Amino acid sequence: MDIGEVAERSRVPPSTLRYYEEIGLIRSISRHGLRRQFDADVLLKLSLIELGKTAGFSLTEIAGMFGKDGRPNIPRDQLHAKADDLQRQMLDLRMLRDALRHVAECPAPSHLECPTFRKLLKAETRRRVTRPASGSGRRGSSRLGE
Repeated sequence: MDIGEVAERSRVPPSTLRYYEEIGLIRSISRHGLRRQFDADVLLKLSLIELGKTAGFSLTEIAGMFGKDGRPNIPRDQLHAKADDLQRQMLDLRMLRDALRHVAECPAPSHLECPTFRKLLKAETRRRVTRPASGSGRRGSSRLGE
């Protein structure tokens, strides 16, 4: 398949495909004129790359999950660690959702007069002090006040 067909079928722009090739994530098998040619397996590899990105892995981490032969060699301990990190993020997001809903619906004249809101703020402060931020590729913070 040429780069245009790969881009169309994978919905990955040609510029991204060229970048992935440049950093070694994918490999073209030849050229037809100026157009790169790829093996059909590249579509599966692009799906794995997208899944890794969605899970929060960096491109460098994803590149390390492929052996020299280009076949997936995904360390299970990294998957467990990422799943644990996602679980923590989900808990943080649930707490944030609940806090936002409470703030939106709270009948207190000022949010700072609301005992529940004050409790939420104290809990957030305690949580931030006792649990350092994870440096595992978060794309933004899901924590109250950040």
